[in-house]
Amino acid sequence: MKTKLTLILVVVSIVIGLFGLNELSAASEYTVRKGDTLWKISKKFRIGLSEIIEANPQLPNPDLIYPNQNINIPTIEKVKSVEGQVIDLTNQEREKYGLSPLQLDWQLSRVARYKSRNMRDVGYFSHRSPTYGSPFDMMKSFNIQYRQAAENIAAGQTSPEQVVHEWMESPGHRKNILNGSYTHIGVGYAKGGSYGTYWTQMFINK
Repeated sequence: MKTKLTLILVVVSIVIGLFGLNELSAASEYTVRKGDTLWKISKKFRIGLSEIIEANPQLPNPDLIYPNQNINIPTIEKVKSVEGQVIDLTNQEREKYGLSPLQLDWQLSRVARYKSRNMRDVGYFSHRSPTYGSPFDMMKSFNIQYRQAAENIAAGQTSPEQVVHEWMESPGHRKNILNGSYTHIGVGYAKGGSYGTYWTQMFINK
């Protein structure tokens, strides 16, 4: 199985493609309450607004929802489980060196997931996306706020253990993982494409 690794690191001072339907399933319904908006619901369930809109084609106007309406809440639990394993393994490596664990930022994981799926669907392997630009352009467009940021990407690895091991064997990737300045992490996993799997780690310091 062919695999690839690459990373990008930059220190910045700034403030501050959609999911495939086959990877989303409506696992539950939520009944709208007074004062709800789709944005509030997306934050409550930690699901992107665009994914909720995509899962609810019955809504003629997503800006207008009413109490007692039923809203489909999409889930990607299997993907999130794989991503969670990568985060746990990454924090285990940091713990070996006395570093604080990175906190999961679900919105950053959503961006990382878009990046992995974009590499798969568009057919490239690079930090610069033809769709979103650089990782930092992408974070900014998704309203991710950070002071420092970095990205590791990989392709072809068949398990969380393999991808974290290969990142740790690469000096540049290892440096990102063991950087004590970072406080939050997002991980995106996508299956399929020419390499079979695509992985993205995004690190930020808020």
